[in-house]
Amino acid sequence: MARTAHDATSFFKNIDRTFTALDDKLEKSVKEHLRNVYGTLAMGLGAAAFGAAVHLFTDILRANFLLTLGSIGLMFMLISTPATLENQMKRFGYFFGFCFISGVSTGPLLEQVIRINPSIIFTALMATVFVFGAFTLAALHAPSTKYLYLGGTLASASLGLLCLALFSNFYNVILWGGLAVSCGFILYDTQLIVEKNRRGDQDFIWHAVELFIDFAQVFRYLLVLLSQKEKRDERRRRD
Repeated sequence: MARTAHDATSFFKNIDRTFTALDDKLEKSVKEHLRNVYGTLAMGLGAAAFGAAVHLFTDILRANFLLTLGSIGLMFMLISTPATLENQMKRFGYFFGFCFISGVSTGPLLEQVIRINPSIIFTALMATVFVFGAFTLAALHAPSTKYLYLGGTLASASLGLLCLALFSNFYNVILWGGLAVSCGFILYDTQLIVEKNRRGDQDFIWHAVELFIDFAQVFRYLLVLLSQKEKRDERRRRD
């Protein structure tokens, strides 16, 4: 019991040291910007969860091609609208609309997962939160431009995975490769957001979009990978 209490105390002390080190490493303006980014991201994830629930539990709105076009349109409207105080509420509307539609579009995948094992959704979500948090902290604690060189590599890897998607034999490679690339983008985008802010970029809404896409991609890949594992386990139990 004493050993367990000691381990727990050490764990929380390590967490405290982790965030204290960030206070020393990041400028006050950067920390304020990141609070805005992650606060906006959290609200966007809530909008996405609501969108997924609308698809799963109502007949009001279902995922379709027109909604996909709508989400792309909202993203371009967000990009084309200047990031000024006067436009902030309008841009928030575009952002939440994009996140909501992204959630609705995830509905069909969630339906398939529920048929296999509903608990996979919670497991994938918790794993995504852990992975996203770990890679975010790694990016923030690393030297400020360490992961920015990954941009070209990640773009090339994404193109390579897109080409592999034409061949069904590489399905597992695409899944694991896609997950790895998505984790790489968390590192890259986090450091890029910090560096952009240091150079005067205050557009926390668009920065939240970039991280929202990273989070959503990791979540989708984990949903599929965990579903595959559950199917394999089920086959073994039958055999």
